[in-house]
Amino acid sequence: MQSIKTAESQLRWTRKHLLSLEQLSADELRFILDTALSLKEVSTRSIKKVPALRGRVVVNAFFEDSTRTRVSFSLAAQRLSADIIDFSEKTSSTNKGETLIDTARNIEAMGIDILVVRHGAAGAADILSRAMQCSIVNAGDGAHEHPTQALLDALTIRERKGRIDGLSVAVIGDILHSRVARSNIYLLTKLGATVRVAGPGTLVPAEFAELVEQGLRIERSVEDAVAGADVVMILRIQRERQDAAFFPSMREYAVHYGLHPEHLKRAAPDAIVMHPGPINRGIEISSEIADGSSSLILDQVTTGVAVRMAVLYLLAGGSRDGFTEEQNGRAKKEKRERKGNKG
Repeated sequence: MQSIKTAESQLRWTRKHLLSLEQLSADELRFILDTALSLKEVSTRSIKKVPALRGRVVVNAFFEDSTRTRVSFSLAAQRLSADIIDFSEKTSSTNKGETLIDTARNIEAMGIDILVVRHGAAGAADILSRAMQCSIVNAGDGAHEHPTQALLDALTIRERKGRIDGLSVAVIGDILHSRVARSNIYLLTKLGATVRVAGPGTLVPAEFAELVEQGLRIERSVEDAVAGADVVMILRIQRERQDAAFFPSMREYAVHYGLHPEHLKRAAPDAIVMHPGPINRGIEISSEIADGSSSLILDQVTTGVAVRMAVLYLLAGGSRDGFTEEQNGRAKKEKRERKGNKG
C-alpha cells in the first residue's frame, strides 16, 4: 500500500476492520473522508464502475432491517467491481438455532474478503472481528455505533460548509438509543466541532457528561441546542429499542422535541438540517423543513455510497494515492481519445 500525504501528517492505512469511530484518530477520520471525496466522482460517470476490488467478495449480513445502509453498501461494492452477496437473517440458519459466529464462519469458509454486519446486539461486530480472518465493517450494532453513517454525515457537512473545525452542531432526539449519535459525537468532536445534544431527560445518557471537556454540551431544550447552530441533526425515535415509556406520548414529543420552522430562526442564517433516516414526519421533523432548502437529507444518502466505497476500498488494501493515479490515467486516456477523434 502506498502512503498518503495530508496537510496534517503522513498516514498509511493499516486497520483491518472498521468497528468504532471512538478507536480512530482525527488523522484517520480525515483520511477516510478524503478517500471518499476522491471516489465520489465514480458515481457521476456514465459507467459507474472502477476495477479496484475486482475478484474480491463482499457479504452484507444484516440481522436488522435496513434500506439506505444495505443498498448503499451493495452499490459501493458493485461500483468497485467486487462480487456482492446480500444475506438476510429471515432466510438464514440462525432461525434454526445457529449462532452468529457459526453463521459468519460458514460464510467465510466460502471465500469472502469483507463482511459488512448489522446486528441488534452492541459489540456484535467486535466479536466477529476476533473470530474471523476476513475484514469486518460495523454497519450498526445495537445502540453502540454506526461508523459509516457518521462518516457520511461528516463528509456532507464538510462539502457544504467547507470545514468541520469550529462548527456548532446540534443533535436532537433519542440520544440514549442512537448509535448514530454516539458515532457522530466521537467523530465531530475529534475534528474540532462543538456538539450540543438535547432531548427528553430520559433519553440523554448520563455517560455523555464525561465528553463535555472534548467539545460536547448537554442542553435542556431544543431552543437552547439550536441557538446559533451551523448544523442541526435530528434523530429518529428508536422505538424498537425502547423497553419503557421514556416520554408521555408521540404527540407531546412532537410538541416539545420535534423540529419546527420557528426553531431554525434561532440557528445560524445558513444552517443546514440533517437526519439519518428513516424520518417520522410531523414527529421528529416537520415536512416543511425535511423538504426545504436547508435540508441535506438526500445529499446524505448520495454521499453514503462514496463513503462506503472508501471504507471497502481501504480495508481491501487500496490507497487514496492509488485511486488518484487511476483517475489521472483515465483522464489522460480520454484526452488521447478526444485528440484522436479530432484527427
